Amino acid sequence: MKPNALSSFALGALLAAVAALPAHAGEEKPLWELGLGVGAVSFPDYRGSDRQRVHGLAVPYFVYRGEFFKADRDGIRSIFFDSDRVQLNLSMSASLPVDSDGNSARRGMPDLKPTVEIGPSLEFNLWRTDWHNARIDLRLPVRAAYTVKGPVKHVGVTFTPFINLDIDPFGDSGWNLGMMAGPIYANARQHRYFYDVKPEFALSDRPAYEASGGYSGAQFITALSKRFDRFWVGSFLRYDTLRGAAFADSPLVQRDHAWAAGVAIAWVIGESSRKVVVED
Repeated sequence: MKPNALSSFALGALLAAVAALPAHAGEEKPLWELGLGVGAVSFPDYRGSDRQRVHGLAVPYFVYRGEFFKADRDGIRSIFFDSDRVQLNLSMSASLPVDSDGNSARRGMPDLKPTVEIGPSLEFNLWRTDWHNARIDLRLPVRAAYTVKGPVKHVGVTFTPFINLDIDPFGDSGWNLGMMAGPIYANARQHRYFYDVKPEFALSDRPAYEASGGYSGAQFITALSKRFDRFWVGSFLRYDTLRGAAFADSPLVQRDHAWAAGVAIAWVIGESSRKVVVED
């Protein structure tokens, strides 16, 4: 099953966010930039699934550098509090729909609807260079998840603390290398949405199972990108380990690891004539 328009947009926006170009402190940039491109991503149906799919996507490129709302390499966010070292903003994420008929582990079970996650993220800058081409941050996003196809349904809460490094690997070249790593935690409702097997769907090789909350594994992401004059290119690679996860013994978990990757190119088709000073 192909991802619906919402999922395509969410993944495209995610890829655009990690590929946005960082600016030097005090540099003037357009208030907004708008573009469109194409990309391809490979994701498992869900973390622990042995079914990997490749999706071609239309990739929206959108950068907004407002005082209280921003869309940049750190994602789409509203800034509630901002100091030299501490920031509180809005964090978002999304997941793809899953056609259970095409997934051997979930055969006969209801499809998984696409979800969006939204919530606050408290972020601490731990270190940065004086010329702002490298920084290390601790980010603490807490997000509530909801299904977005059909009736909206709350499907749990996630907590994903991670350390994030952003650096220009070639000094002052305009390339941005981002690396992040950290554990994932979720409550029982979130785990049950993806990994429960209700008694009516149990089979001889798929016993009934009810997941508990807690540790969900760990995640490692690397992204590389550059903004050129009229276009940008970006790519990312993600690896997940599920060893020790609270749901690791679910019959729907067929692998103790997962990976995802993507690449995109987008053309900038318009930008604001108004300039703003970028501090980071």
